[in-house]
Amino acid sequence: MNVKQKNSAPTSPDPDALPEITEAWIAGADLYHGDKLVRRGRPKLANPRQLLSLRLPPQIIARWKATGPGWQTRMAEALEKNAP
Repeated sequence: MNVKQKNSAPTSPDPDALPEITEAWIAGADLYHGDKLVRRGRPKLANPRQLLSLRLPPQIIARWKATGPGWQTRMAEALEKNAP
């Protein structure tokens, strides 16, 4: 019989061993260069794409998907190329 057994150790640490959250600890989470806060992560795009809901026939979507990964980018390029 294949039954999972619960023999694994708990994954969470001992609550008494966790560091205390203080104002100094929270202040250290932000990175500053002088007085300027440094933002982390991906930089904002100058011209970000916009979300659009569009209903297309299933066979059209299937043909684009059949072209492989990157089909959405290729579709956007084709639309841009043929735009008035």
